Amino acid sequence: MSKAKKQKSFRPKARKAKGFEDRHGKLLRSENALIKAASDIFDAHGFEPLSTPAFEYADALGKFLPDEERPNAGVFAIEDDDKQWLALRYDHTAPLARFVAQNYDGLAKPFRRFSAGPVWRNEKPGPGRFREFIQVDADTVGTKSPAADAEMIMLAAKVMQGVGLTSDEFTIYINDRRLLDVLLADLGVADTTEGLLQKGIVVRAIDKLDRLGERGVELLLGSGRKDDSGDYTKGAGLTTAAIAKVLAFTRSGHQDRNNTLSAIEKLLGNSELAKQSLNDLNMINDLVTAAGWDENCVFFEPSIVRGLGYYTGPVFEANINLQATDAKGRPMNFGSVGGGGRYDGLVARFKGIEVPATGFSFGVSRFAALMSSLDRLGDQDIAPVVVLALEPDQMASYFTMAEELRADNIRAEVYMGTSGMKAQMKYADKRGAPAVVIVGEDERMAGNITVKNLNLGSKISEQITDNVQWRKANAAQSTDKRSMLVNLVQKTLTP
Repeated sequence: MSKAKKQKSFRPKARKAKGFEDRHGKLLRSENALIKAASDIFDAHGFEPLSTPAFEYADALGKFLPDEERPNAGVFAIEDDDKQWLALRYDHTAPLARFVAQNYDGLAKPFRRFSAGPVWRNEKPGPGRFREFIQVDADTVGTKSPAADAEMIMLAAKVMQGVGLTSDEFTIYINDRRLLDVLLADLGVADTTEGLLQKGIVVRAIDKLDRLGERGVELLLGSGRKDDSGDYTKGAGLTTAAIAKVLAFTRSGHQDRNNTLSAIEKLLGNSELAKQSLNDLNMINDLVTAAGWDENCVFFEPSIVRGLGYYTGPVFEANINLQATDAKGRPMNFGSVGGGGRYDGLVARFKGIEVPATGFSFGVSRFAALMSSLDRLGDQDIAPVVVLALEPDQMASYFTMAEELRADNIRAEVYMGTSGMKAQMKYADKRGAPAVVIVGEDERMAGNITVKNLNLGSKISEQITDNVQWRKANAAQSTDKRSMLVNLVQKTLTP
């Protein structure tokens, strides 16, 4: 045997890249429904759609990366032909800042926009944590008014309602990052480089309260913490007394918004920054109260700090207060599905002047999967009626029938394979088709059509034990004149 015959042709292994996922069918339809619901709400409030490139120059992203402990990491980057580094966007906010700076003079300000699309993060993947996911954002750029923050909070609440949640099934939690700045300044954390790093560790530690509990956060505020895998995270190095004050701040929330604001005021004193923050929160409170959002739905929560370093004022987070089960029947808590806040420094990196901004975003894939599991996005996976192709030379008539059904808003397809009736029925069953349209030679010669209800037929077949019951199974199908195609299919699909 020759050497050439011994060599095998290369066959690549079919595999997904680590940290990425394939999405199709019902989940993808649910994602599209969620994006549309949110986009319709933003559009109704006067926000304009904006799409930016997947790649940005890496210096446009700057130090504002998801993981500040790894400067210039956390993104997927390539070097282009002119030796400049390009990075896939990790959110929609940094590209927005670049767009506003680049088009500043021509934009009506405040500039209001919404975006939807994929973002990429070069981080360690884990359960439910992917390197690519869809985000939807809405932002207002060019105003310091707390009214803009209040509007974002109410938009977040409206998105929750827009996907079918009632006011007792979600909560928008609100805080202000400046309040933490006041507390840390009182504890001796200075605005030096070292102090800012320490502050960043404190913020990220508090942001993990839900996941790690008070004890885990206490360790991160102190010397550090070793996780279950043995990885060690360096702590903020606060004293025992300082840790107690930080945790007391996170516990200062009360059952209503006014009492929470009073408790925070007593805890933090009367510094100018504290007064400014509390004045803004009081205005937000007045606006959401006037709009009718009750205490359970929109709530002040001092433990909400948001982990990203660019927030400079009010921050907020959308939580779903429900539990569902996954595909394997295991319970899963919903928790946070989105959030945002005020960031007044991003555009200044380009312009050299402060351009205030506030925004809200949510990750689509997880949110859609959770809502789909509760059937809150409607039936997003209605399978098509299948027109069987029993006579190859009659494909034109099968196509015509499918078009008639589509014209009446009935999802339909013609079988495109070359197999016989048994295989075609098996295909329709595997597709989850609710019904099939059957026109073979006998039906065609008689000018008839037969529509078989696959859902009803499946139920009947489970009960068949003899020939008498088999003959009764014909109730699962109906025959009528060809002109009655649409009516017969509609009748079959009506519960």
